Amino acid sequence: MPIYEYKCTRCKARVESLQKVNDPPPKYCPHCGGVLKKIVSSPAIHFKGAGFYITDYPKKGASEKEPKTKEKPTAEKPAEAKPEAKPESK
Repeated sequence: MPIYEYKCTRCKARVESLQKVNDPPPKYCPHCGGVLKKIVSSPAIHFKGAGFYITDYPKKGASEKEPKTKEKPTAEKPAEAKPEAKPESK
């Protein structure tokens, strides 16, 4: 069952409600009796079971190993044309 989040228009309290999709939403705040308004919140999910691997997602400490700033490549001078060395004849 999903968890829905509501905010009271009077006391600004946030209320979570574990309910079925077809259940009617709560109308009144349990704290003050004010009208509740549904708010959009991000879901908290955790993948479990076969097919979800720990290697599929970056570890928390993985970003520390990489350099924090990317170095800009320096402009290199074009290689000077060197005369080819002639083989010595004996």
